[in-house]
Amino acid sequence: MKVLLINGSPHPNGNTFIALREIAESLEKEGIKSEIVWIGNKPVRGCIACNKCKDEPGACVFNDDVCNVISAKFEESDALVVGSPVYYGQPNGALLAIIQRAFHSNGSSISGKPAAAVAICRRGGATSAFQALNMPFQMMDMPVVTSQYWNIVFGREPGQASLDREGLQTMRTLASNMAWMLKATGGKPAPGRGDAPWEPMHFIR
Repeated sequence: MKVLLINGSPHPNGNTFIALREIAESLEKEGIKSEIVWIGNKPVRGCIACNKCKDEPGACVFNDDVCNVISAKFEESDALVVGSPVYYGQPNGALLAIIQRAFHSNGSSISGKPAAAVAICRRGGATSAFQALNMPFQMMDMPVVTSQYWNIVFGREPGQASLDREGLQTMRTLASNMAWMLKATGGKPAPGRGDAPWEPMHFIR
């Protein structure tokens, strides 16, 4: 089994990477493969709600950034961890754009698979960023993997996350719980609605 970890920081080896690496190393000890994918620091498009991806499911119509590269890895992954630095109490905007577009265009490849979010911050705003990262998982029938605390690591300057002993322990506990869930389910996604059709409802008629 394999866990995809998305590094949503513009810095490839910063504090977000340190947190995700702690998870990856702990997963390896549990016999679970992992891959950390960096979103890069090039421009990323936001979703324009064109719904062209519904005509050709599996990829966003915009193919000039990293979104579809990451989205393609959903198919070969049994679980997902998304890590982000905190900007103004929110996740990195580029990461949110990627998640929104990838989930909308290729949601069937990730739906039902266990997921977890990780927020890295200097001081405050981590809980609101953490909540924002978790919300898409719940719309995709993805069981949210918990830890001993909210998945938060503190650090401002590059490398300072390695000094947050409790934060890194939280990452290891998260990895242990993720490994347990994957082994307990055999990597099988949650059924969600199963074969029942979606019953959307609008409140303005």
